[in-house]
Amino acid sequence: MTLDQLIALDAIVASGTFRAAADRLNKAQSAVSHQIKKLEDELGFDLFSRDTYRPRLSPEGEVFYREVTRVLEQVNGLKTVAAGLRSEQEPLVSIVITATMSLDPILTLLGEVGRAFPATHIKLVTEMMGGPLARLMSGEADLIIAGLDDVPIDEVETRPVGTITIRPVASPAFPAADPARVKSRREMQSYTQVVVSGTGGKEYDQSRDLLSGGQRWTVSDFQAKISIIKAGLGWGGIPEHLIRDELKTGALVPLAIEGYPPRHTEIFAIRRRDRPMGKVVSRIWDDLGRGGIQDG
Repeated sequence: MTLDQLIALDAIVASGTFRAAADRLNKAQSAVSHQIKKLEDELGFDLFSRDTYRPRLSPEGEVFYREVTRVLEQVNGLKTVAAGLRSEQEPLVSIVITATMSLDPILTLLGEVGRAFPATHIKLVTEMMGGPLARLMSGEADLIIAGLDDVPIDEVETRPVGTITIRPVASPAFPAADPARVKSRREMQSYTQVVVSGTGGKEYDQSRDLLSGGQRWTVSDFQAKISIIKAGLGWGGIPEHLIRDELKTGALVPLAIEGYPPRHTEIFAIRRRDRPMGKVVSRIWDDLGRGGIQDG
C-alpha cells in the first residue's frame, strides 16, 4: 500500500470518475486504474462497484475510504509542519478579510505577529462578497477570513474563528420602518434596496439577500450604504458591528421583513491545502485556531 495509491483513491472519489481523477493528478487514466487495481489486489476486496457509469464505492470501500481521508489529513499536516520547519521568515504575508467583519478583533493578533517577525511585511486587505475567495484561489492571498459560501472544501483547510450578524435596517423616517408589524416581500418590492457590489468578479459572485422584483441601488462599500440608508433613500442589510451606535441612538431601526430575518454567518480562517505555510503564516494560523475572533 502506497501513499500514491491512497491519493489516487481520494481523487477518484472527489472527482467522480477515473478520467477526471487522472486529469486532476496529471497522470494517464491507465496509470490511475493500475494503482487502484494493485491496491484492491493487496486488500483482497473491490473498492468500487463498477456496475454504473460512475464508479461508486463498495460497502467495504466506503469503510476503507473513511480511514484513507484521516491518513491523508495527517499526511497534509506533516507536510505543513515540515514546510514550516524548513522555511525562512516570509518577506510578505497577504491576508484578505471579508468587509462584513470588523478588523478590530484581528489587529491585536497581527500586532503580536508583527513584533515577533519584524522583517515580514503584513498586507491586510478587505474585500466584498466573493472577493476574499477570489484572492485565495488566484494565489494573491496566503489566507483569508470569510464565510464558506462557494468555497471548494476539498481544496482548502478551514477553522472557525467567529460569527457576524447581518441585520436589515432603515432610517426611522423610512416609510417601511414601522416596527409594529412584519412587512411582506411584496410590500418591500416598492422600496429601494441598497446593496454592496462584490469584488470577486463573475466567477466568485456571492450576492445574497437580494429581494427580487424591487428597485435596487448598488454601492461599492458599507459606509456608502449606511449613508444612503440613514438619509432615508432605501433599506438594506448591514453588519451589526458597523451600526451599533446608530441602533442605540435610533438613527437606524431594525426591519421585520417576511423571509428576510437577521442572518448569522460563521466566519472561518481559510487556506489552500496545496500551498505550504511559512513561519509567519503558520503562527497566524495557529493563533487564530487557539483564540478565534469574534464580531467586533
